Amino acid sequence: MSYVRRSKDQLAARVAQDIFDGAVVNLGIGQPTLVANHLPPGREIVLQSENGLIGMGPVPSVGQEDYDLINAGKQPVTLLPGGSYFHHADSFAMMRGGHLDICVLGAFQVSATGDLANWHTGERDAIPAVGGAMDLAIGAKQTWVMMDLLTKKGESKLVKQCTYPLTGIGCVRRVYSDLATLECTPEGLQLVDVVDGLIHSVLEELIGLPVRG
Repeated sequence: MSYVRRSKDQLAARVAQDIFDGAVVNLGIGQPTLVANHLPPGREIVLQSENGLIGMGPVPSVGQEDYDLINAGKQPVTLLPGGSYFHHADSFAMMRGGHLDICVLGAFQVSATGDLANWHTGERDAIPAVGGAMDLAIGAKQTWVMMDLLTKKGESKLVKQCTYPLTGIGCVRRVYSDLATLECTPEGLQLVDVVDGLIHSVLEELIGLPVRG
């Protein structure tokens, strides 16, 4: 049996595929920023950034970067016609006020029922980085996680119960990973899709949890 993991761009395209027309979306720091480069043509999707931007476009071409125009991860971005930038407090008002349809975040761990841990590993020498993750995870109408399914040690990031400090409880609706897409439900994990060649029983073995579907 053999299977091929999704590349980071393939994973970003998979996430983008599910963003509906008219959605207002926040893309978190790291892998989620790649989603901006794969939005389906013909859909009007408005991207918001925590540092005070709305109406972001794709990554600028090499040599066309403007480092006064960056996202929350300090990466240069473009601004589409009609886009704007504004005070950080206004951005958090959008996030906390339920004005975002979707946020896409990275994670260290996600529980089968949707608890999220993405700001600190609990290690004594690790630098915690809350940022706006807590506001996004609870404030957005849907929270999606985009991540590798396994750590570099081969341990599943999908767990029965998070062992890292929590960002939010029961807030994650979907997990998009390099091996499978899964729903987090009160009853546990529900399979949406899996990469070619990876059978259900092997996926369950990798995760160490039952997966319905």
